[in-house]
Amino acid sequence: QVQLVESGGGLVQAGGSLGLSCVASVSLSRLNVMGWYRQAPGKERQLVAVIFEDDGVRYADSVKGRFTMSGDSAGNTMYLQMNNLKPEDTAVYYCSAIQTIAFTNYEYWGQGTQVTVSS
Repeated sequence: QVQLVESGGGLVQAGGSLGLSCVASVSLSRLNVMGWYRQAPGKERQLVAVIFEDDGVRYADSVKGRFTMSGDSAGNTMYLQMNNLKPEDTAVYYCSAIQTIAFTNYEYWGQGTQVTVSS
């Protein structure tokens, strides 16, 4: 069982920046896939950024050039730095991880953190 805890959400004006953190209960090196998702009111959850084991970060087109996902593989925290925020970025942001054990994928989610961007 892996626990994920997000923090760093809040209210910011358009054009501003926020940084989100996600602390895992295990080292990131033990996770095969890590990602950030978001869900706006009345909309489906959508992928923001994802990193696969031994691969680079992939971003949704809507956040490319503005958001940066990072993490310390030797540690247990992953980050999402969000710059030039827009009102349409308003959503609950979730971190997610998949751990593969004996050919079985176990998916974990954090509780979410609210990001609100005012115009």
